[in-house]
Amino acid sequence: MIVATFHIRLTKVLHRKTKTMSDPKPRLVCCIGDVHGFHTKLQNLWSNLEISIPSSEFATALVIFLGDYCDRGPDTNKVLDFLISLPSRYPHQKHVFIAGNHDFAFAGFLRVLPPPADGSEFREGWKEFEESEEREGWFKGEGYEGMHLQGRRWAGSSKGFNKAKGTEYQGSVYKAGPTFESYGVPHGSADLVKVVPDDHKKFLADMVWVHEEDDVCVEIEGETKHCKLIAVHAGLEKDNDVKQQLEFLKARDTRVPKIKALSGRKDVLNIPEELKKTQTVIVSGHHGKLHIEGLRLIIDEGDGKAKNPVAAILLPSMKIIRDTDVLAN
Repeated sequence: MIVATFHIRLTKVLHRKTKTMSDPKPRLVCCIGDVHGFHTKLQNLWSNLEISIPSSEFATALVIFLGDYCDRGPDTNKVLDFLISLPSRYPHQKHVFIAGNHDFAFAGFLRVLPPPADGSEFREGWKEFEESEEREGWFKGEGYEGMHLQGRRWAGSSKGFNKAKGTEYQGSVYKAGPTFESYGVPHGSADLVKVVPDDHKKFLADMVWVHEEDDVCVEIEGETKHCKLIAVHAGLEKDNDVKQQLEFLKARDTRVPKIKALSGRKDVLNIPEELKKTQTVIVSGHHGKLHIEGLRLIIDEGDGKAKNPVAAILLPSMKIIRDTDVLAN
């Protein structure tokens, strides 16, 4: 009887060991919040990620940038150089570059957005918001006739104080002035189209509006859960059909003058009801805060402000890494 009991216990221990040894370690996923032209912060954050993560895991990580690479900070030009260099520097990582509303508008000004699939012209989208044209000072320089609404707003000349943000406008409602200056031209100059390098234009043209992963591990309350992950700059609308939203975002339908998944606020903060029934993580930037509530992750601690850190979240651990962290080498 004693021998039989011992045999059963030993079998269970060996089974647990075999199961543990055979289960592959979950792939590291790193989601990086809005950079907004702060090249030094991006460099420091990347260095801290390399220090914090075992080299074997970092080398094969899935790295998702959540958008808004330009504007507000001084070095958009250098930020895009850094991002474009990553696939050659880290060939075994997978890099995903989500379009933020600022990047979308930058691409709109450069005229590198995909044209509307139905053959319509971008100017059709101006009509819905034309009452704002004078107040926002939409761009009217060379090439504006074929420009997406957000490109015109991005390069516009809006002066005054943004009450919602508590800050002065930097050239336009997008605070795009520093981006122009990083390429050596004054805000609102049509010459920006000529001086932005081709690889930067290609990067902006190729950005995705949404990214899905079918199996990502997340640690919640001490338990590791297998989840689907959806990464999108602002979020998904809670009251609209998720399948239709994802199809629209994957198609990059530029007929729409304002894309809520890239620029929405309250209506994209929460996880849609239909996804609450499934294990689905929604991760975004955009909202000017670091907010983790269950499977809804908002990673934008920087908010494009010089005094704030740029942050990343690691999955499965849910650990936050910042550019300001002082880590031992």
